[in-house]
Amino acid sequence: MEQDFKPAARRKPWNKGKIVGQKAPLRLKDIWAIRIRLQLAKRTRELALFNLAADSKLRSCDLVKLRVRDIAHVERVAARAIIMQQKTHRPVQFEITEQTRQSVAAWITLASLRSEDFLFPSRLHTSLHVSTRQYARIVHSWVEEIGLDRAAYGTHTLRRTKASLIYRRTKNLRAVQLLLGHSKLESTVRYLGIEVDDALEMAEQTEV
Repeated sequence: MEQDFKPAARRKPWNKGKIVGQKAPLRLKDIWAIRIRLQLAKRTRELALFNLAADSKLRSCDLVKLRVRDIAHVERVAARAIIMQQKTHRPVQFEITEQTRQSVAAWITLASLRSEDFLFPSRLHTSLHVSTRQYARIVHSWVEEIGLDRAAYGTHTLRRTKASLIYRRTKNLRAVQLLLGHSKLESTVRYLGIEVDDALEMAEQTEV
């Protein structure tokens, strides 16, 4: 006896209605809009997190696990730091600008953090430091507050922002590769999406 078979229900595509692909970097005006908003609101912790995320260009998994001793020595925030990346197990070095040093130092003082403490401790008892999920929510709140679509931005936005600005100014791919800690230049090309961007830029400047 033949059995009746009902067609399986179609699953909703995971990416339906979502923006996929690389998250957009912030523009200079966006950077300053967020920074000024955090300064005026005296959100010291978030200002330190935002500035350090942009300067360090670290992945979220590395950023949230930073300890005070990783970037500061005897209560003085260093101008440069070197971190072993969790994903690649390769060291990456980054600069810490003066305004970032000031904001991070202000946070360390306000929170009375010690050398061995996590730089951004969690406010939840279940975690020692801010989680990548918490960090993602914070990033989304920043972009929403200045009127941007949260779906187009994420934690990689902060990692890509300064790298993209540096490439635009210098066109030095090798330098950006080193700053991002990529082992292959091709990874940097894909990460920045520069082939597409450069092609569009050239097309816009060419009259036919």
